[in-house]
Amino acid sequence: MSFGTPSPLHHLILDDVRGAQKMLSGVARATAMEGSRHLSSLVGAPVHLKCENLQRTGSFKLRGAYVRIAGLRPEERAAGVVAASAGNHAQGVALASSLLGVHSTVFMPIGAPLPKVAATRHYGAEVILHGTVVDETLAAAQAYAHERGAVFIHPFDHPDIIAGQGTVGLEILEQCPEVRTIVVGIGGGGLAAGIAVAVKALRPDVRIVGVQAAAAASYPPSLAAGRPVAVETSPTMADGIKVGRPGDIPFSLVSELVDEVRTVSEDELASALLLCLERAKLVVEPAGASPVAALLSDPGSFRGPVVAVLSGGNVDPLLMQRILRHGMSAAGRYLSVRLRLKDRPGALASLLGELTVLDVNVLDVSHVRTDPRLGLTEVEVELHLETKGPEHCAEVTAALGEAGYIVLG
Repeated sequence: MSFGTPSPLHHLILDDVRGAQKMLSGVARATAMEGSRHLSSLVGAPVHLKCENLQRTGSFKLRGAYVRIAGLRPEERAAGVVAASAGNHAQGVALASSLLGVHSTVFMPIGAPLPKVAATRHYGAEVILHGTVVDETLAAAQAYAHERGAVFIHPFDHPDIIAGQGTVGLEILEQCPEVRTIVVGIGGGGLAAGIAVAVKALRPDVRIVGVQAAAAASYPPSLAAGRPVAVETSPTMADGIKVGRPGDIPFSLVSELVDEVRTVSEDELASALLLCLERAKLVVEPAGASPVAALLSDPGSFRGPVVAVLSGGNVDPLLMQRILRHGMSAAGRYLSVRLRLKDRPGALASLLGELTVLDVNVLDVSHVRTDPRLGLTEVEVELHLETKGPEHCAEVTAALGEAGYIVLG
């Protein structure tokens, strides 16, 4: 199924999304819709999580990749397909190709996380590591496709891809027909555009809010300019939506159908990922948690019921550890204090006893005895503590002072 140039008539594109849904029957999962009591209490209305992190390959990307490859002519399938991706699109193309009996070659950056490289190979793709940034990888993949006569599978800038991703929107309306706001992360724009095409055609009253990482937000300046604009991106944990320029086709749809695009900070992304893990018991990558980050940053601005699309759950375990530490810090769950106390036997034990009463978890303790600012019988102790939140941090600091300890910071 190839749409060519997108029609401005939304009902025609809606028919294509419906066709994609039929094509994906038995291939892509109709992922779960989970309620969130915590987010609902913050927003003041029901909040539901659309769990595409539980999709096959761990993200929504399989939907678009399968529809795109299934629509190729026999001679195109015989030539094979090529893709470039640091993770989710790579795995979606690899599995879709294997299911359709098409050879796939996926270019990935040299620094791509090893679990994502291994998963892409496991799904059946030939993986070529090239380039240190995605732009270099993309250029190499396109050149390879041209040399071999293979079909390049773009991650978002193709109508078939958008139609496949749009099936998420149809499922949302089926699972939560009373929805009034859908919040979705935006990178190149394929997922948001597909959801908007499907939802606005059937429920034009539903508000669609796109979310970008502030460090890689190409849509706000592009929407202001009325055309896709390339921006310099900064490092962001949300690599799944780190795209320097919107896709031409997604931009035309997003600019017409998406009501608003917001940005979220790294701290907000980390806090959202932590919330998904602790409260919803869901492993979500930072890009997938971006809608939750938007809800946390301004909960009162969303009309409910709200559906937040958790677009993916592929996150490297080591990165997850760093993000969780960052998220706990951003949430005020860590406290670092320096104390001055008498250097005598039992002094540290007494201090730790005070902390036990205060119900904190001691992560690390370090002593300083050689600082010239210290008296002959003094020692400085630096403590790294895990607390229950900002209010608990203040209680701990105040209690230590009341117990006679000199709190330096």
